[in-house]
Parts: sequence; structure tokens; C-alpha cells
Amino acid sequence: MSEKFKNLPLRSGVGIIVLNKENKVFVAKRIDNSKDYWQMPQGGVDGGESFLEAAYRELREETSIKDVSLIKEIDGTFTYELPKNLLGIIWKGKYKGQKQKWFLMRFLGVDKDIDIKTDKPEFLEWKWIDLDKITEAVVDFKLHIYEELKIRVKKLLIK
Repeated sequence: MSEKFKNLPLRSGVGIIVLNKENKVFVAKRIDNSKDYWQMPQGGVDGGESFLEAAYRELREETSIKDVSLIKEIDGTFTYELPKNLLGIIWKGKYKGQKQKWFLMRFLGVDKDIDIKTDKPEFLEWKWIDLDKITEAVVDFKLHIYEELKIRVKKLLIK
């Protein structure tokens, strides 16, 4: 990382693992990436907002999903740094990466409740996938987070 970006802070963020009745995971393909990368809903925390409030808001803003129940707040936080080609571009250049709090939630609605054509759309398409597949189509710089989340969610589902 160049000196120019080394001292930038990490953005405070949240991520949401949404499971349907079959324990498949919601993923969506980003509008701003031409490659075949998929991710779970995630975003920043606004001032005065708790992590959980931010998770519900981000989920609603990105997917229109409102009907969920919280299964578990995943212990700890997860950090990633942006690759060189995105530094100074993403988040208007204010951050070098993100420190995230993740939540596991159960989707209680039906698929037609999901609408990614929101006021400020972030995704082109969405689908439900097996938990084991979440690491197969994620961007490289978030892979370590998705690998750890996969392990933790599997342990929770076995209980």
C-alpha cells in the first residue's frame, strides 16, 4: 500500500448472511463490477446507528428484504483492505478498507418480496446458493472473510 493511503482509516460496516428456509444463502452480483463476483448484503454504519440497526437498514436498502429474524450476531469483527486499483476511488477515497460486524438472519418472506431495483441499486441480479459456494464467486480481497463466515455459520447450523 502506498504511503498516500497507508494512514487512511477503516470504514465501519456491517454484513448480513441471509438464509432461506432451505439454509441457502442470499448473494447478489454487483452493478459496478463487470466480472462474475457475488456478495452478501453489506454496507456502512451511519452516525448514531448501532451495528444491528445498520444491518437491517442496509438489507432493506439493497434488497427490499424486511421480513427477517436475527439468528446470531457473529462474534468479533472482520477486516479487509481494498486492492491498489480501488484505493482512492471507493468511498470517495476516504477509507483504505472496512471493519465489519456480521449478522446471521433468517428470511421469513417469499422470493417475490426481494427487489434489488431499489432507489440506489447496487446489484444486477440475485440468487440463493449453498453455503459452501459463497467462497467461489467473491472478490479476492474479501475471500478470507467469506471463508471464516462459512466455517462459523456451518457450526451454528449443525447445533
